[in-house]
Amino acid sequence: QVQLVESGGGLVQAGGSLRLACKVSNNRFKIMDMGWYRQAPGKQRDLVAGINPFGSTNYADSVKARFTISRDNAKNMLYLQMNSLKPEDTAVYYCNIVPSPTGLFESWGQGTQVTVSS
Repeated sequence: QVQLVESGGGLVQAGGSLRLACKVSNNRFKIMDMGWYRQAPGKQRDLVAGINPFGSTNYADSVKARFTISRDNAKNMLYLQMNSLKPEDTAVYYCNIVPSPTGLFESWGQGTQVTVSS
């Protein structure tokens, strides 16, 4: 029912910036808790940033003060501004809802690759 399409990844040197975007094909987007997730090689998929319908945010400690999550409810868009990128940020980045403890994720999109070189 919900389709998720990520874009904006690429190859960047350490210290550089990227802006990721996620298009959500569901008009209930504006009432959903949304998040950006990433999965590095050999690692599990982790939530790095979340945002509620009113713009309240939280971040994993590893990205705090460097990444900013935002949303445009009128356009069903979710964004992640990434500054001061580090090689450890290299991963495939995905958007999805932030489900309740007993809830389910929507089907995952293809993600967008972020590669940070030294």
